[in-house]
Amino acid sequence: PNTSRAAPLFRRLRPSSTDRAGHFHGHHPHDTSFGGVLRSFAVTTLGAETSSRPVRLFTEEELQSYDGSEEGKPIYMAVKGAVFDVTGGKEFYGKDAPYNVLVGKDSTRAVAKMSLDPSDLTSDVTGLSEEQLESLESVFEGTYKAKYPIVGYTASRILNPDGSPNKAFQPEDQPHFLIKDEF
Repeated sequence: PNTSRAAPLFRRLRPSSTDRAGHFHGHHPHDTSFGGVLRSFAVTTLGAETSSRPVRLFTEEELQSYDGSEEGKPIYMAVKGAVFDVTGGKEFYGKDAPYNVLVGKDSTRAVAKMSLDPSDLTSDVTGLSEEQLESLESVFEGTYKAKYPIVGYTASRILNPDGSPNKAFQPEDQPHFLIKDEF
């Protein structure tokens, strides 16, 4: 999705704030990067209303930087718009590993089709069979949500195609992980 569609929403950002524990819930005044502004939008507009913890929004560009190519940096991949920290599976997802092609992007279609074909490295599920969609749900719940912590969401999961907030968005539940707030 084109994350630039979110631009009109920047005017509606609420001011930054901290919660009782002092965790930051908003746009850092010195972070004027596109990702910083989008994170601010996600936290202040969505996180405070839909979750007890902030929601991190990843742009496509930002997610690409977590592709396993930089030693010491976490490895992230998205499935169904949920961004997972798959660093714990470095032998599968790290640099030169068999599934490295899936990281640094939303690979929903590839996961559904059990494919490593470059044309399947997308969030688009248009035209998938019922069997493939069931496989996607099974792998999403039984593998990714069970093994890897969710660290955020892509714009396609949090925003509508016109860039407005998706009022139906609910963060995934992962009670077996203790997620650290990054804000």
